[in-house]
Amino acid sequence: MVDVTVHGAGIFGLSVAWACARRGAKVRVIDPDGPGAGASGGLVGALAPHTPEAWNPKKQFQFESLILAEAMWRDVAEISGQDPGYARLGRVQPLHDDTAVALAERRAETATTLWQGLYHWQVRPAGDFAGWAGAASGKTVFDTLSALLHPQRATAALAAALRVTGVEIVTEGHALGVQVWATGTHDLAAMSAAMGAPVGNGVKGQAALLAHDARGMPQLFADGLHIIPHGDGTTAIGSTSERDYADPAATDALLDDVIARARALCPALRDAPVLARWAGLRPRARSRAPMLGAHPTRSGAFIANGGFKIGFGMAPKVGEVMADLILEGRDTIPDSFRPEASLPK
Repeated sequence: MVDVTVHGAGIFGLSVAWACARRGAKVRVIDPDGPGAGASGGLVGALAPHTPEAWNPKKQFQFESLILAEAMWRDVAEISGQDPGYARLGRVQPLHDDTAVALAERRAETATTLWQGLYHWQVRPAGDFAGWAGAASGKTVFDTLSALLHPQRATAALAAALRVTGVEIVTEGHALGVQVWATGTHDLAAMSAAMGAPVGNGVKGQAALLAHDARGMPQLFADGLHIIPHGDGTTAIGSTSERDYADPAATDALLDDVIARARALCPALRDAPVLARWAGLRPRARSRAPMLGAHPTRSGAFIANGGFKIGFGMAPKVGEVMADLILEGRDTIPDSFRPEASLPK
């Protein structure tokens, strides 16, 4: 007996399966390529909030998800016996002039309220992070909400934890019970074809893994790049954001530029060898927000798609609201996350 079949074993699909299984549902996950084969098999893993200002339902949803992540990944590690690489070590962002410093100081005040006093957005001397993050102004932002994980290790650990709890993860099989589609760019393309207009698309990203051990350091965000010190002694950097590409899985000179920029920003990386290069397509819905709710082209089914660059950060909350809807009939999905927001008018 299967209560819920989840199509897709990326981070959204696995998180929906996790939330449903934790509530007692019998779950099957089907993915021809296995867990984390697509965008969720990347290298970076930045779990970082939007700026604490101009608050909206998307930012609130992300904030709640970042809070849920700590307990979720702790449970995954305990049940699976595998380390997903999760750690809340904060994030540093260099400030390049007095205008940026003044803006950051205003945001520090709003963060206290919007983040409920639980986490902080601080303006600190760049010297506090010497050798890791320089700043022309001599100052940086450090927030205590940001966390990180290792995407490949995290999806493997979550899949292992699901199997321990009795969830089937198969490459093919019968789709029984309630159907949930979390197949990323494949489903965005299928919906676009069915509707004759774009619903979403894949945006290519490239990233690299370097042999530099910065365990315990906060992640760095500068010049549009994420620099992530993983707990296994490697450092990930990324990523590009490409609409036009010939090969979605190939790395090229654009990644070479990312590596060069990261080394210029972070002196500690200048001589670090490159261990791995990665490229893949991240599913971006037309609205730029996740698509959650009733599937627009598959009658009676549900959809969880459009994680784009923040899929891992959004996933814990995505799993919970989808389980609310599927198992209990409670719809707590923000209007901006509903599939209709991404459908052609």
